[in-house]
Amino acid sequence: MKPMNEGPLDLQGDPVELLKQWVEFAKTSGAPEPTAMTLATASTAGVPSARIVLFKGTSVGSLGREGIEFYTNYESAKSQQLTANPVAALVFHWNTLRRQLRVEGGIEKVSAEESNAYFQSRARESRIGAWSSPQSRYLNSRDELVSKVEATKKRFEGAEIPCPPFWGGWRLTPTRFEFWEERAHRLHERYEIKFENGIWVQRRQAP
Repeated sequence: MKPMNEGPLDLQGDPVELLKQWVEFAKTSGAPEPTAMTLATASTAGVPSARIVLFKGTSVGSLGREGIEFYTNYESAKSQQLTANPVAALVFHWNTLRRQLRVEGGIEKVSAEESNAYFQSRARESRIGAWSSPQSRYLNSRDELVSKVEATKKRFEGAEIPCPPFWGGWRLTPTRFEFWEERAHRLHERYEIKFENGIWVQRRQAP
């Protein structure tokens, strides 16, 4: 584990750029699963749900601001909640670096062109899996899933595999960040960076 840091946390610049820097540092530092992030959603009734997804970069969304991308089945439970209640929260936790990063914001789908470009960058086996898995639905057995995979392989044998119409990316456009870094005696460094009146406002928080 990385030795505990000392002194104030340096958070100069745009928070989306800071997020990318923290992810890159996690990658180069050998942190396990550096792009893994918890995605929290809620139903329209306010019932929460959380799972791990992977950070797949950033892009500019409909609000003209940079957002955080991840990809999934649009018919999955998470996508149904995001469609019904288009807000979400993300948490990165790099235990070996003694760092945590929280993000909150609104959600929208990325374009079909962006989804297709990412889909084509995936391994062929992963593309087959995306077509084969009726994500979040009930299965009678694993054999049922294996049969769907074999049918997909046969369907696309010797051919390119297009992006399924039920699969693609989501973009979370941040409205709030919380950067946290561990310090001795639980006197951690913790800052909120919030989008207010068109600008990012940074405030120190008690740990």
